[in-house]
Amino acid sequence: MYKNILVTIDLGKMEAETKAISTATDLARMTGANLHVLTVVPDFGLSMVGGFFPKEHEKQTMERANAALHEFTKKHIPKEIKHRHIVGHGSIYRQILHYAEVCKADLIVMSASTPGPEDYLLGPNAARVARHAKISVHVVR
Repeated sequence: MYKNILVTIDLGKMEAETKAISTATDLARMTGANLHVLTVVPDFGLSMVGGFFPKEHEKQTMERANAALHEFTKKHIPKEIKHRHIVGHGSIYRQILHYAEVCKADLIVMSASTPGPEDYLLGPNAARVARHAKISVHVVR
């Protein structure tokens, strides 16, 4: 049924992400799919803001995110489930859609938090991914 499942993890909300990783792991186990575990380090947006950080800040942030992602998967993905780690950088929903194509995912699994007032105008990442993805999206609440 599925060959490649992309599951997204927000390292800032790791406790909330346990349901999404559990769902993705169960689906991978049932279908024999590979898991591609993605976290995205958001972009600063304005280059002016980035000027306040040391040059090595971005690289260090990516390295810390990678280490945290490995630690998270070590706790939550059984060893028999084949998986890989991906750390993206930039717009969260765009990175999710990009890596879904890169890893040839046939399913995206992601959690959705309760939207705040600002999300009704712009739309949360889960809504944007579901709206623009070319593949199925399993949103875990």
